[in-house]
Amino acid sequence: MFDIQPGAALVGVLSILLMVLWDKIKPLKNSVVPAPLVVVLLGVGVSMLLKQFGSAAWVIEATHMVQVPVAKDFGAFVGFLVFPNFSALANPAVYGAAITIAIVASLETLLNLEAVDKIDPQQRSSPPNRELIAQGIGNVTAGLIGGLPMTSVIVRSSVNINAGGKTKLSAFFHGCLLLGCVLLVPGLLNKIPLAALGAILLMTGLKLASPSLVKQMWSEGKNQFLPFLITVVAIVLTDLLIGIVIGLAVSIGFILHSNMRRPLRKFMEQHITGDVLRIELANQVSF
Repeated sequence: MFDIQPGAALVGVLSILLMVLWDKIKPLKNSVVPAPLVVVLLGVGVSMLLKQFGSAAWVIEATHMVQVPVAKDFGAFVGFLVFPNFSALANPAVYGAAITIAIVASLETLLNLEAVDKIDPQQRSSPPNRELIAQGIGNVTAGLIGGLPMTSVIVRSSVNINAGGKTKLSAFFHGCLLLGCVLLVPGLLNKIPLAALGAILLMTGLKLASPSLVKQMWSEGKNQFLPFLITVVAIVLTDLLIGIVIGLAVSIGFILHSNMRRPLRKFMEQHITGDVLRIELANQVSF
């Protein structure tokens, strides 16, 4: 049985319609005001109107809103930090969870780097080793003060690129803005409906996984399309880690099958010094 809250559903539908129309109308699309910001303001406005004039059934409940702890002063804010309970190191379940999170976070970051490099207008190549080292240091630090693990995320990265961000400073500035908002205006953040944020994520995800991408993978043949399709289905039916492992296993199977059919090629080249036999291995063999 579905539990639908009318107010939250209304905000979600209006937010999606606004973002679709925003991309269709050229003056709005080229304006300096980003569509996600307008969506957030729309969500807050609709929520306040429903609370003021709507019936009780249409009022968006607190569970459907952003929930950021509100501190009375800086001392209370520091009190929100939760330091580790090192006695938990004796619990074997901690290590299983830690390894799982580390693998998922690392894979997600590496996949995101690959995707961001492809949509980067300047076509730069990100250093994966440096990214993982920085992420590891950051996650250790975050864990020591009660923070959640962090990864490189394609949604945030693509929004940065679409907003004109070109350097690492955009991500740093993004973090400073988040910290400033949580510290200074948590009450305002708590007025944002989750439905509005969900609509932004949905539309951003559709842009990244558009039908044209599926068509492109289909046009590249079954050796590319089947691992892609199986990975997507596996992630949806299981979770990110298991889905990626299944996708990697299937991809390796296709690579091995391809190499068995044509593992190497031989060319006889004529040079001044005499004939030279050149042998080319498949890309996956050399890799």
